[in-house]
Amino acid sequence: MGLLHFTPKRTRIKICGLKRPEDVDSAVKAGVDAIGFVFYPPSPRAVSPEHAAALISRLPAGVDAVGLVVNATEAEFAAIRACSPISLWQFHGDESPEECRHLAAGDPWIKAGRVGPEFAFADFSLQYSQAAGFLLDALVEGYGGGGTPFDWRWIPETWVSANAHRVVLSGGLNARNVGEAIARLHPCAVDVSSGVESAKGIKDPVLMAQFIEAVRMADSQITSNLR
Repeated sequence: MGLLHFTPKRTRIKICGLKRPEDVDSAVKAGVDAIGFVFYPPSPRAVSPEHAAALISRLPAGVDAVGLVVNATEAEFAAIRACSPISLWQFHGDESPEECRHLAAGDPWIKAGRVGPEFAFADFSLQYSQAAGFLLDALVEGYGGGGTPFDWRWIPETWVSANAHRVVLSGGLNARNVGEAIARLHPCAVDVSSGVESAKGIKDPVLMAQFIEAVRMADSQITSNLR
């Protein structure tokens, strides 16, 4: 169904930063909607375009291959596109709306927002209005949330309600807190990386299954409350 196929009773799930074939297979078996591949060399979860292509070949139809880039040059982007069949781009750096549109070249894309107490949600969604989705991550030094949560109370209820169909919540999620996040915000999707790892870049099949089960339990509780 893909990451941004919005249905109010089913939260989509993205697991990011996979590097090993067995981790991709475990995530797919557990019921993930999207796999994120990191094309940012300083990251311990980074993969080459060729390695990503081999991993993407293991994905069944309906599971998105998300390409995470951070201030990539046109040449770097072209190298990724040449061999990695990415279905959704994730811009996680300082890319302008114009740069996102130009590099994506007609493909769907999402823009990461680094959320702190002064984050201007309305300005962000207006500026990146052509994005297919908004990924909310924690404001930390450097790029990426580093598995750090942020205060969900910073997100205006009116904003998240208006944009629920394209909000992807990230930042320090795990099987223990994702249910609360879904109950509070009702995002289209949730995104996890370090919260399902045994070491940086090494996903734990048990933790991935537990995370996905926690999301499904939260969805079931919401459905029960609506009856």
